[in-house]
Amino acid sequence: MQLQPISVTPFEIGSTEISDSEAAALARTTVNLFSAWKITDAQACTLLGGLSPRTWARWKEGNAGRIPRDLKMRMAHLMGIHKGLRYVFKEPARGYDWIKAPNAAFGGKSALEVMLGGELSDLAVMREWLDAERSAW
Repeated sequence: MQLQPISVTPFEIGSTEISDSEAAALARTTVNLFSAWKITDAQACTLLGGLSPRTWARWKEGNAGRIPRDLKMRMAHLMGIHKGLRYVFKEPARGYDWIKAPNAAFGGKSALEVMLGGELSDLAVMREWLDAERSAW
């Protein structure tokens, strides 16, 4: 048997960068998400990578301004976490409550406590954990 050459489909690299208009929509959605999670302004600022309280206040008023790449990624992870919770819990309120509930999987800490480590990787780890939990279905 002789090996035959195969036709390869070239991989095209597209832009995965979050646009400014998408970032503005993410900011508005993040404000709503944090309201649903009932987190404090200080917690919101930490989850958003040390966002200043004044900037957070402007966001809540609907004026996000320019959003740097790191912050766009943080919000993308937060939306991924929210999506994961919506898959895991049929009732949204249960997912919102789960964020603050102690969890043996996190050494007795809540998901919020884990995410409040302040690093982008803390959000990524929580998103990956939720994705893994729901992928077993």
